Amino acid sequence: MQSIGFDVGGTFTDIVAVGNNGRLAVRKILSTPVDYSDAICSGIAEMIKNGQVSTQDARHLVHGATVATNTVITRTGAKVGLITTEGFRDVLEIGRLRYPRLYDMAFEKPLPLVPRYLRMGVTERVDYRGNVVTELDWTNVKTAVNHLLEHNVQSIAICLLNSYANPIHEQLIADYLSTFAPQITLSVSYQVLPEIKEYERTSTTVINAYIKPVVARYISNLEKRLDGMGLDAPITVMQSSGGTVRTAFVKERPVYAIESGPAAGAVGAAALGRHLGIDNIIAFDMGGTTAKTCLIENGIPRLASEYEVGGELNIGHRLLRGGGYVLRVPAIDLAEIGAGGGSIAWIDRGGVLRVGPQSAGADPGPACYQRGGTAATVTDANVVLGYLNPEYLVGGALKIDRNLAMRAVSDTIGDPLGLSAEDAALGIHTIVNSTMVRAVRAVSSEIGRDPGDFVLFAFGGSGPVHAATLAREASMANIIVPPSPGVFSAIGLLLSTVEHQYVQTFWRDLTKVDTEQLENTFGGMEEEATQTLLGEGFDKHQIKLDRFVDMRYPGQTSEILVAMPGARRDDSLLITLENTFHLEHENSYGYRSLEGESVEIVNVRLRARGLSDEAFSPDDLFQAEQQRVKPVEAIHTNRHTYFGNDHGWLDTPVYSRTNLESSPITGPLIIEEYDATIVVPPEATAHVDAANNVRITFETP
Repeated sequence: MQSIGFDVGGTFTDIVAVGNNGRLAVRKILSTPVDYSDAICSGIAEMIKNGQVSTQDARHLVHGATVATNTVITRTGAKVGLITTEGFRDVLEIGRLRYPRLYDMAFEKPLPLVPRYLRMGVTERVDYRGNVVTELDWTNVKTAVNHLLEHNVQSIAICLLNSYANPIHEQLIADYLSTFAPQITLSVSYQVLPEIKEYERTSTTVINAYIKPVVARYISNLEKRLDGMGLDAPITVMQSSGGTVRTAFVKERPVYAIESGPAAGAVGAAALGRHLGIDNIIAFDMGGTTAKTCLIENGIPRLASEYEVGGELNIGHRLLRGGGYVLRVPAIDLAEIGAGGGSIAWIDRGGVLRVGPQSAGADPGPACYQRGGTAATVTDANVVLGYLNPEYLVGGALKIDRNLAMRAVSDTIGDPLGLSAEDAALGIHTIVNSTMVRAVRAVSSEIGRDPGDFVLFAFGGSGPVHAATLAREASMANIIVPPSPGVFSAIGLLLSTVEHQYVQTFWRDLTKVDTEQLENTFGGMEEEATQTLLGEGFDKHQIKLDRFVDMRYPGQTSEILVAMPGARRDDSLLITLENTFHLEHENSYGYRSLEGESVEIVNVRLRARGLSDEAFSPDDLFQAEQQRVKPVEAIHTNRHTYFGNDHGWLDTPVYSRTNLESSPITGPLIIEEYDATIVVPPEATAHVDAANNVRITFETP
């Protein structure tokens, strides 16, 4: 059996394949934004040609996709219409009136994905208990539908008030549209998100409608092309929550896979941490377009039930919101910021140097790629500073021109600011590091965790270049760079499990919760989940069910996700939930309520996983990594590298990763491998551990 993972990023597409022979094959190529499947298929075709992938043995295909995210960010989704309850057509614009920068009067929230003239209200009303107060007015419905069809909408979102409690009116409208306009793609809120809060439910349903035609078309095309290559194994897609799901589900509810690729990196980091016996980790994934951070505590990635996309900082954390489109779906709690190797440096109207969030992407890419780019990027700066190979990357597959990097940095940044090329490049490098420190703090200190208590796991094509400097700025003393860090998220795909998420509103004061009723609610969800996984070919012993609840103090607008203890089903369960909530609230916000203040349960959640007996374990996969064929050429040379005013230009040893020994080496030091480069600054030491990870430490935090 052979498993293949392919992770599509904004700049690079990463492919890994591992089989029972214990060999791990990797390939890293530039992404193809016009059609992301081109890069996947050409990369796999090359691996088939080289004997690294067997069409006969391939049984497990896992995809981490950026299609959904990029569709939202680039505003290239379907033309969407919204049908909602009369009087609530403006809920998308009203939102929650929150801003990421409170006193920035120039800040502009992204425009609604549905313009006002395509948002139609219909007469109906269901109360919060699910009782029909006003019957559905079919004249209104037909008028709304005809209006949307006349304006050539491609997709329609249906989201009515309190439909989470009784979806009857949504069902009737959906049935009518399915018959009257079968060519229209539908997203219905009771199917997408049967949960309280009309704004969050409307926003999530609209985003689903916006990306659904694009994602469905992309996945269908990818399936057809891979099948034509002889890879007829079913494809699973990584969800934002860190589990995979069959493509049929993603075609219907692509909103659950918005953070597909970044979630895979967090899954891989958690698995590697458990393999190494390290429980507390901050995963740092810096690619060509964005940088992502995630807190892994006690071996488990932190989860969020809500996050935002399309803003300056995509994040699930409660303290930084208001900059993007709200998604109320389970997700690994990631902070994602527009700071990658391709991020463009620019000078604002005040003459201040800025970096990102705009990216040169894969086409044209950084100036040094020789593909027509002229803007100075982070990668160009790193080439000028000597951190990256001045001649090639990706094992020689990507040629580099240092002179083009120098010209871009000088022309666009250095000359306008009166700086030398190296100082301008160092400024770009420093600013992007400061930006990424914000993402590290968003998942640590801003939720009551000291980053110094965690180990930084650095990966992604650009992550190991910046990891040491970033860790020092964040007061972190220990860094681990895993093998093949540039394709590590693709490796994480192979460690994922099939997963389904379920949610149901259960709004109760904790003191008034009937444990039997709570048990029955979970029981119904568990029965549905079990039947779904049995239908996908899993046996009962392969099914694992995990319970969660959303909790808050009365009057709060945000909830905290609390895991339920597995064995308890009596009244002591409520006491445990309350104590856990108080503790987590204090860790996140710095305080807990006074004794005797009530606590509410808002939603109950279920995570259902299918655990295949044939899946690769972390031990198997990381052992396979160690058995990779070593490069023919082993580098051990020197390169002139700039480390700022304190050190200036230093003659820095450059090692191949395969030549690095277990005894510590004091920096400065550069370590190169096929898919990434590790920079070890002065005052840091590096060595290779028994599992082939590069460990970097500082004498002082």
